[in-house]
Amino acid sequence: MLLSGQKVLIMGLANERSIAYGVLKTFKEAGAEIALTYIDAVEKRLRPIADEMNVKHLIRCDVSSDEDLAQLGQEVAKIWPEGLDCLVHSVAFADRTDLEKRFLETSRSGFQLAMDVSAYSLIASVRALYESLKKKPSSVITMTYYGSEKVVTNYNVMGVAKAALEANVRYLAADCGPEGVRVNAISAGPIRTLAASGVKDFKSILGKIEAQAPLRRNVDIEQVAGAALFLASKASSGVTGEILFVDSGFNIMGL
Repeated sequence: MLLSGQKVLIMGLANERSIAYGVLKTFKEAGAEIALTYIDAVEKRLRPIADEMNVKHLIRCDVSSDEDLAQLGQEVAKIWPEGLDCLVHSVAFADRTDLEKRFLETSRSGFQLAMDVSAYSLIASVRALYESLKKKPSSVITMTYYGSEKVVTNYNVMGVAKAALEANVRYLAADCGPEGVRVNAISAGPIRTLAASGVKDFKSILGKIEAQAPLRRNVDIEQVAGAALFLASKASSGVTGEILFVDSGFNIMGL
């Protein structure tokens, strides 16, 4: 199994439709030992998933809290003193009102919130877990979207946050590479997740992918999880600082 014996922390799993759920399922099948973080709002949904997948370690962590992140680093060090093989960062949030208005009308507080949770949290999480990550060759994987590069209607401030996230990936890869920590992102095509439900007219985006992508279909969480499996495994040991598209090829298309 590709991840036999590896220790993996997954942040941001919300429910069975989350990309992080597909990663959890695929990584467990590949032999990984998993720990999950949660926030109070999703705890009731997460615990049955943890039981189903035989996940023994659940750690409360609000990524907007430096205290929670410091505690996360301490807990992971206690659970796995030998070190952490992989961190999966699947965390993003923006105020729904800032996704429904024109981008021009983005509020200062909404901008700060989206950037904090969706972009800065990657830096803060890697820093909090760095002592565990650098104990062995390790992989950090985060989730982004094509709206970081091109204007996607109604994606608004989240597109800007994802652009910052992708820049974070490159700078973190350069910073952490000398100690054997690789940092990459997966740019997944649109999927019917809890996060996507906050994007107005999301169904129309799915239709455009089916009509225009080279593969003429949308992707699912299992396909994204397969890419994550590659990035977590030794098969990608020479890959860092990259954005890997899993979107049926939509990103290559022009007019």
